[in-house]
Amino acid sequence: MSKSNNSTIISLTDNGQQLASRLIKLGVATRHKHKPKPFAEQVQSLFSSGERLILICATGIAIRTLAPVLADKYTDPAVLVLDEHGRFVIPLLSGHEGGANEWAREVASVIEAQLVITSAQTYLKPTYIAGMGCERHCPKRVLRQLLEETLHQSNLTVNDLSGIASIDVKHDEVGLIELATELKLPFHTYSANILRTVEDQLTQKSEIVFKEVGCYGVAEAAALVDADNMARDNAIKPELLIPKHKNRQATCAVARIYQS
Repeated sequence: MSKSNNSTIISLTDNGQQLASRLIKLGVATRHKHKPKPFAEQVQSLFSSGERLILICATGIAIRTLAPVLADKYTDPAVLVLDEHGRFVIPLLSGHEGGANEWAREVASVIEAQLVITSAQTYLKPTYIAGMGCERHCPKRVLRQLLEETLHQSNLTVNDLSGIASIDVKHDEVGLIELATELKLPFHTYSANILRTVEDQLTQKSEIVFKEVGCYGVAEAAALVDADNMARDNAIKPELLIPKHKNRQATCAVARIYQS
């Protein structure tokens, strides 16, 4: 997840402080304030300046603190509330217009928390895409084993996939073609230039890969690009669900996009 500009985490307890530090490292927000004083004035000031907020506290505290400075759903910044153990993520304010629902979904995915959306919304279903890279002539069995191991990280199976993607130099890679055929999935490939359009979302960038093929990563980038290409008008921006996994011969990552 790329870091959000103008976003601050507020924590009030020791457990909340630990969770906030973890969220900062994961790129969920850019700043963290622990037990700011005076509490209400600082939180209200940040909110009124347009700062997106993650409040690690009770929802009651959040509501009472922000009530005096609320304007409307079209101008108020997004506010999320998390419990101190990171079990639940609640988009409290500006769910649709301010993007809190999408932000909350990203945060919940990153920390494997339960997303709690209470606002009315169209039911959205996830679409999963596997991005794969490999050495030339990598056997199908090696690719499938890695794919299944990667999917298992999020309790998914090959039956949950909607496609497999890679870089265009792999358009004729027999193992990948056979794997997609076996699973009855489309196999799409993209140029290095197209894959570079999502490089800000990669969890790791490889200079070695860049020198070889012209982009900083194949598996993660291909999954994200292919998921985006499958998006319809009402879809939410694709996210990297499972970062790159690898064995001696191949790499694999999974992207997810929500749409009706």
